[in-house]
Amino acid sequence: MTTLLGVDLVGRLVLVAGGGPVAATKAAALVADGAIVHVVTPIICEAMLDVVEESSVTWSQREVALDDVDDTWFVVAATGDTSTDRGLCERATAARVFSVCAGASEHGTARNPAVTDHAGVRVGVVSIGRPDPARVVSVRNALAVHLETASLDLRPRRRQSATKGRVVLVGGGPGAMDLITIRGRRALAEADVVITDRLGPVELLRNLPVSVEIIDVGKTAGHHPVTQSEINRLLVEKAQLGRTVVRLKGGDPFLYGRGGEEVLACREAGVAVEVVPGVSSALSAPGAAGIPLTHRGTVGAVHIVHGHERIDTHALSSSAMEAATLVVLMGVRRLADHVRDLVAHGAPGDLPVAIIEDATSDRQRVTTAGLSQIVRVAADAEVRAPAVIVVGRVADPTLLTPERQAG
Repeated sequence: MTTLLGVDLVGRLVLVAGGGPVAATKAAALVADGAIVHVVTPIICEAMLDVVEESSVTWSQREVALDDVDDTWFVVAATGDTSTDRGLCERATAARVFSVCAGASEHGTARNPAVTDHAGVRVGVVSIGRPDPARVVSVRNALAVHLETASLDLRPRRRQSATKGRVVLVGGGPGAMDLITIRGRRALAEADVVITDRLGPVELLRNLPVSVEIIDVGKTAGHHPVTQSEINRLLVEKAQLGRTVVRLKGGDPFLYGRGGEEVLACREAGVAVEVVPGVSSALSAPGAAGIPLTHRGTVGAVHIVHGHERIDTHALSSSAMEAATLVVLMGVRRLADHVRDLVAHGAPGDLPVAIIEDATSDRQRVTTAGLSQIVRVAADAEVRAPAVIVVGRVADPTLLTPERQAG
């Protein structure tokens, strides 16, 4: 039977006998955990070269001796010589020092678990009875995936002082729950407060514990119930109460998400802030609709603009000349204005346009037409925001058909 313990080796002397890859892996893990490591071996591999350069590591370039075990807290016997490793472990056992024997585990008194760290928690896996390293690693990997993707409450139960609060800006992606990043899911699992928009994977919020405070500051076209300055104030105020605050946004925080303003507000208030990038709808919505924003032989550049105001002349000109694909976010309300400006800059009437509504959701819909017809077609189809507009030959529905390529 194996008893699983968490051992604190910070600042304590550990012996690693051996200089091969196995010894290097174990030594590197001990260094990461804060141990003072004494490596004893005449020859070391390339991986161990990096380890012995650490300030907490001493390398004695000679054969290991039994008395190297003395005054240590832990021993790793990984010389590759069974007799030597057994002798070191026996000496350690006599001195009541735990030891790991890399070559033959029955000679040691401990096993290194396969570990995974997540949200301030370390999970270790060891086999019971006969060692089974491959199985242990497989189970550890499965647990790591579960910790990273499952809807778990990973908030610490013991709160630190109010000065330890922080803000995490999370890009939630275009809407589908499985398009948020693993790091974004992890941040939600650690959140005390979530300040959310109406876009992005809001369904994930239903799986959070009821004790998590959720504040909806969602904006719709022409209706901003919570101003940006008020959002900034909320972020700072909640963090200063010692809470972990997640600002959940659709897409990516730094692409028309006003994330820069929120980061600046936090830093000015002395609040720790982190940004978790997200999958932007500017790239993912066309992808979900089967539209490549660049395509060899068709176009090799992309302009991404917002549609609240008139599009700048450079973007209009390059799109009209078909030198770049134009992607317009938040542009449905002023679609007619944008079409008129493109035509004024010389864009042909047959230039394909695609409008992707509710990208990546089960409500996703794509409306396509030529530039000269898209306003009427969109009105007939009752196109509504949120939608992404793509202008360019890549929006031609026949672009990726085998017949088109063969032609």
